[in-house]
Amino acid sequence: MNAILLPIAFGAGIAVALQAALNSQLARGIGGDSLMASLVSFTIGAVCLLIVTIFRGGIAAPLMQVPAQPLWTLLGGALGAGAVVCYVLLAPGIGLTMLLGLAVAGQLTASMIIDHYALLGAMARPVSPTKLLGYLMMIAGLAVFVMGDRIPKASFT
Repeated sequence: MNAILLPIAFGAGIAVALQAALNSQLARGIGGDSLMASLVSFTIGAVCLLIVTIFRGGIAAPLMQVPAQPLWTLLGGALGAGAVVCYVLLAPGIGLTMLLGLAVAGQLTASMIIDHYALLGAMARPVSPTKLLGYLMMIAGLAVFVMGDRIPKASFT
């Protein structure tokens, strides 16, 4: 594995947290319209991707292949849009820590299942007892992190 990919993945996680906070502020600034804030966010993202793709070149051939793809493979965009709308709607109500903690738990759960069963074309990465223990520890850690302020403090006096 290329070690440079790890900090890039970490940075992508930071970007998700910033995106949720910024989109929530955008929604507040435009009258609380979460759907419009999500649309603006996705439009800006699409324009940025279009510019980068045009400068990279070779845009025509892949675009010509899109209609031949199974419809289910195009659901990624809809799922991404749905996630952003959920982030915009939920961030003010439950806070970024709770929102992203639960999102990470969902991502860990889904990715472990996808990897284990080699779903959706993923390479099989079976869940060993050690990986399962690590997963359970991460979920427990996330639960403490997310719910830590709600746990009554023990009295040691």
